[in-house]
Amino acid sequence: MSKNVPPDYAGLLAEVKERVRAARYAALKAVNKELVGLYWDIGRMIAERQKVEGWGKSVVQQLAADLQAEFPGMQGYSAQNLWYMRQFFLEYHENVKLQPLVGEISWAKNLIIMGRCKDPLEREFYIRMTRKFGWTKNVLIHQIENQSYEKSLLGQTNFDQALTPKLRAQAELAVRDEYTFDFLGLGDEHSERELETALIARVEDFLRAMGGMFAFMGSQFRLEVGGEEFFIDLLLFHRRLRCLVAIELKVGKFRPEFVGKMQFYLTALDRQVREESEGPSIGIILCKEKNRTVVEYALHDARKPIGVATYRVSRQLPKELEGQLPSPQEIARLLETMNE
Repeated sequence: MSKNVPPDYAGLLAEVKERVRAARYAALKAVNKELVGLYWDIGRMIAERQKVEGWGKSVVQQLAADLQAEFPGMQGYSAQNLWYMRQFFLEYHENVKLQPLVGEISWAKNLIIMGRCKDPLEREFYIRMTRKFGWTKNVLIHQIENQSYEKSLLGQTNFDQALTPKLRAQAELAVRDEYTFDFLGLGDEHSERELETALIARVEDFLRAMGGMFAFMGSQFRLEVGGEEFFIDLLLFHRRLRCLVAIELKVGKFRPEFVGKMQFYLTALDRQVREESEGPSIGIILCKEKNRTVVEYALHDARKPIGVATYRVSRQLPKELEGQLPSPQEIARLLETMNE
């Protein structure tokens, strides 16, 4: 670095870098929105002409060939993609709520959601979550396959009483009712230590299963209180919520006393580890199984924000959860809060 550089140059450089990154991100968002809008218009024109003139498969194939000849090197004008554009328009043109949202995520992610989700509220959930938490294609596919929609809406937490309204909805959607760790290769019988070791060994897959917005802070995270040592199984940081997330692993059934231990950990984190700019620390108790009524009672008077979830090490549940979901009106209200 030059000797003529002023002492505060590093701060200036950091600010300029951040501004450049923000501008690049805004430009990419604008390009994506324009592309999705273009595909929407092409889909509309095809659908409208088909309705009036009875276009068939051969006309769309000819249109694809002519567009590819006119715009060589530009991807996206295959016959298959033109059919997707038509379907895209037909699926969403009567849904005034979703129309402005689809331009907020990429075309590829729109196709994943459109192809794998049929319920409008489920589609809205995955569109909003992808936008809010920056899910990649692989993370999005993983979340859909593991029923994040149902498991997020069924989550058992005390966030209503322990978090401010601004943080509450985001935290409820970030902490699910169940997690699937099918990548671990563990049998049904395993110890807490074996589970922890396996998760750390596959930490990237673990963070993806947790939702893709977590950063790994450590395992057996040490705390010292009153001259005694205590260890949190796993400590994560949620980048969107900007808070520490303590995870306790339990290979058995949920017990009410787990909540008291987690409250102690969260108090210690908030007093000793949390930065001033960060939100209150959140706890997740991961158990092999739970009784929902026992969890409800255990969390009722807890002051610290805690969620109790189960985990599986084999492939997902069948969709028997659907009958337990909140009403469509309640789901819609929750999804609306993601605009914050």
